[in-house]
Amino acid sequence: MIVVDRPEMLVVGHAVRTSNAEEMEQGRGRLRTLWARAGAPGAFAHVPGRVDENLYAVLTDYESDHHGSYTQIVGVAVRSAAALPEGMVAVRVPGVQALKLEARGPMPGALQEVWQWLRKHTESGGAPPRAFTTDVEIHHPGGVDVYAAILPSLR
Repeated sequence: MIVVDRPEMLVVGHAVRTSNAEEMEQGRGRLRTLWARAGAPGAFAHVPGRVDENLYAVLTDYESDHHGSYTQIVGVAVRSAAALPEGMVAVRVPGVQALKLEARGPMPGALQEVWQWLRKHTESGGAPPRAFTTDVEIHHPGGVDVYAAILPSLR
């Protein structure tokens, strides 16, 4: 884990509102369907102005912490969102200080381990504390980089 300055970005994709509790219950989770849609061949081929070929997951609009509801958008980074494809949303991800963790190895297990570590870090009162504002996963050929926003330090 390292603290980095996560740059601002704009992501266009599909969104769902869910919670970790819903995702654990048989038949209630929405993320599996969201990811299946995002992983379909050509799912984002018609999105103009893509920055790269990576897939981005933005977790935002947290109700509280990891126990509450949140919105997840899965899509692509773009230069602008002037022409949104039908059924997609755009979210501006602010630049903030964030914990950067890397998930490497077989997926989704390696990614689940990163999120489990973040939950334990939060529940134990680990420093720096998470902000629960906007978190980002960047899925690339080498694995997944997770950026969890942290509260600003009181210097």
